[in-house]
This record gives sequence, C-alpha cells and structure tokens, in this order.
Amino acid sequence: MRNFGPQSFLFCLVSAAAITLACGSQPPSPMPVTGCSPIATAPNTTGTLESISLCPAVADAENFPNGEVRFTPTGMYNTPPLVVTPLKTYGWGACQGNTPTDEVTVSQTGVAKCAAGASGLYSVYTFVPTECEHVGPCGTGCMVSGYAQLTCP
Repeated sequence: MRNFGPQSFLFCLVSAAAITLACGSQPPSPMPVTGCSPIATAPNTTGTLESISLCPAVADAENFPNGEVRFTPTGMYNTPPLVVTPLKTYGWGACQGNTPTDEVTVSQTGVAKCAAGASGLYSVYTFVPTECEHVGPCGTGCMVSGYAQLTCP
C-alpha cells in the first residue's frame, strides 16, 4: 500500500488556502479592480520594517470609480508577523520623474486622484520614517518607502 502522507497534506493545505482567500467581503469603494483587498493583520511591535509594497502596484485612474485609486500598503518585517496589511504609514505623496507634483493628490488613507489636466505616468508613495533625520523628496532619505505607478488620462 502506498503512503500519500506528505503529498496529501500539501494538497489539503494549498486547497484550504485557496478556499480561504476566495472567501471574504469586498471593502467599500474606491477599490482597485486588480483584486487587492485589505486583510487586517496584527501590527508588528517587535520587528524591524524592511520594506513596503503597495497594491495595486500599477493602476490606470480611468479604470476606477471617479478616478480614485485606493492604494493599500503592506509591510514586510524581519520577525513575526512578517507581513502586516494594511500597514500604518506616516505620509503619502506623488511624484513625476523623481520630482514632487501636485498633479496627483493622495489622501492620508491612500486614495489617489489625478488633478484636472494631469496626464502621464506618476509614482505614488507612502513611507515610515527610520531613526535618522534625513528626509528627501519622493520618499527618499532615511525611511522605508513603498511605490506604485499611477497613469492619469
């Protein structure tokens, strides 16, 4: 008789994860059409924040209700919980070509909107400061930052 222990366990684990991810409620608009959904996780109070990612990573404002795109930050830490979504960040901004811009506004909740007449590719960013005091433009300097691309019509 053949033993399927490890293979069966792995199959069950992957199946359970897929079913768990498929279930859930949709957060209120504006939400990205890319399938990003905030999953509340416990904050990390002991680890060091190593990186931040934004979801969606790429968005076209034309594809969102009222042209408003909600970006959700996820923090990656060096100790459990390793991933925190949504991550509490300290500020948001937008740049075009590594230069701050007012052609895209970003609220403190991560909702970006193109100004009238704005056109082209922009970077949306969020950040968490670190111990040093050097802060540069567009999320640079002594901070952990996460970036996404936003296209304005």
